Amino acid sequence: MKFRIAKDAFLDGLQQVQHVVSGRTTLPILSNVLIEANDTGLRLTTTDLDVGVSGSVKAEVSKPGATTLPVKRLVNIIRELPSAEIEITVDSKDIASIRSGPSFFKIIGLPDGEFPPLAGFGDAREYKIPQSVFRNGLRKTSYAISTDETRYVLNGIFTSFNEGKLTLVATDGRRLAMVDHELEFPSSHEVDFIVPTKAVQELQRLLTGEGELILKLADNQVCFQVGSSVIISKLIEGNYPNYRQVIPGESKERLTLNREQLLETTRRVALLSSEKSNSVKLTFGENQVEVMANSPDIGEALETLEAKYEGSHFSIAFNPEFLMAPLKNLEEEEIHLDLIDEMSPGVIRTEDAFLYVLMPMRVTS
Repeated sequence: MKFRIAKDAFLDGLQQVQHVVSGRTTLPILSNVLIEANDTGLRLTTTDLDVGVSGSVKAEVSKPGATTLPVKRLVNIIRELPSAEIEITVDSKDIASIRSGPSFFKIIGLPDGEFPPLAGFGDAREYKIPQSVFRNGLRKTSYAISTDETRYVLNGIFTSFNEGKLTLVATDGRRLAMVDHELEFPSSHEVDFIVPTKAVQELQRLLTGEGELILKLADNQVCFQVGSSVIISKLIEGNYPNYRQVIPGESKERLTLNREQLLETTRRVALLSSEKSNSVKLTFGENQVEVMANSPDIGEALETLEAKYEGSHFSIAFNPEFLMAPLKNLEEEEIHLDLIDEMSPGVIRTEDAFLYVLMPMRVTS
């Protein structure tokens, strides 16, 4: 195998696939990237057996072939090479010679036949989704995925194609983020499944917001096709909890706030919340809200914000990180905060079909 390639193009292609590779793998082949060279260029593939990523890169191939090379080491070498063009030759023993300007490296690889193949999707259900819709949905929900591995069904995004809607949900038991989007698909394609965190992260790196995403679904596997790149992942098996049960019914009070102002205010005030209480208290009055944090051993912070509000005077406390998470990931100028009382969950909504349920914290006044 022999090819010439631009340094930046090769580096971009390798960086796109390298994140899947774990540093703690017991199988040496899983530390490697599969490089397949043909007339059109290179195909680069990595996998950890749960998630696989594959992408293509333009190259001038003078001798087609395939090999696997240690991806992290290869990325480090390519990044440091002095010249803009690289020539790579791989012999029959999978030893790669890399030349760039005055530099020469030799890396020992493994045969491509040892590389585990990615799943096929011959008779899969297929959905076409605008990239911008899926990217937006992941951004608005993925921060609420649980990291508690004992509740593994929550370690991903619940994805539902139902009643002409794509619904994405993430929760860790203390908060829940959900977004709905109308989408056309046949009723025979109605289905629910859970996409694991690692695949979600890879997808977020890949989505540009332009063009279409093709999603294919087969037995316990999902495939995301973005241009010439592909992510294939096993799904999380198990039943996702009934998330609709935790969405409160009709609210008694609604505040309308400037999203950016609430974010900045919470960030400042939270500087004086202690690790022990880790809460900020919101007190609502006519057309205003006071955001306050205090710790007996540190001090206190208080800031007043304008809000559209004509309800009763009361207070509620939230974890500041959980309150700020959706505010950082939304783009809308205004948000609505729907409340029942100081002990019931609060719900942040926007004008589109997004909602975020947040459990209140008990605080002693």
